[in-house]
Amino acid sequence: MSMTATIKGIQDIMRQDAGVDGDAQRISQLVWMIFLKIFDAKEEEWELMNDDYTPVIPEGLRWRDWAGNDEGITGDELLDFVNNKLFPTLKNIEIDEFSDAKSFIVKEIFEDSYNYMKSGTLMRQVINKLNTGIDFTKQTDRHTFNDIYETILKDLQSAGNAGEYYTPRPVTQFMVDMVNPKLGEKVLDPACGTGGFLICALEHLK
Repeated sequence: MSMTATIKGIQDIMRQDAGVDGDAQRISQLVWMIFLKIFDAKEEEWELMNDDYTPVIPEGLRWRDWAGNDEGITGDELLDFVNNKLFPTLKNIEIDEFSDAKSFIVKEIFEDSYNYMKSGTLMRQVINKLNTGIDFTKQTDRHTFNDIYETILKDLQSAGNAGEYYTPRPVTQFMVDMVNPKLGEKVLDPACGTGGFLICALEHLK
């Protein structure tokens, strides 16, 4: 199944949920779910690279623990877990000046996020679509999702009124290739939206 078909399928599922009203809420719902899936994939990578790595997200709350299995919790049990355990814990991660920067990111993401879905059964369907349709360990899937995310945003009236513009990925890639950033240099994107320039720059440096 293509990425576009996967996202369309997820949107169709969300339209059936009484708690999700419009594209803005669908985007917001997708953002925190996709963030957790991506972050979990990255934590698995960091764990392999560093034996001393301590996961930011506690065991039991990582995507692999409660969402990775398609036959996992669903219905009211899933809804109760997300609303009363996942969100409260991640919103209230204890941080201080010695905390890993990743902890700040997780806390900030969830302080401004909300679970709009009212049906745990439909949420499980969305989770399963994300698991089978998108592989965030593949760079191509990450870029493709950026394109889809930007397309959804452009459809929103508020985005049009704000005059937002999203640079096409081939243009972003071309500009980064021409600038040719080197290790040790700083990269600045003062109008960072979905981070397309920064992602391309990081991949270029790799």
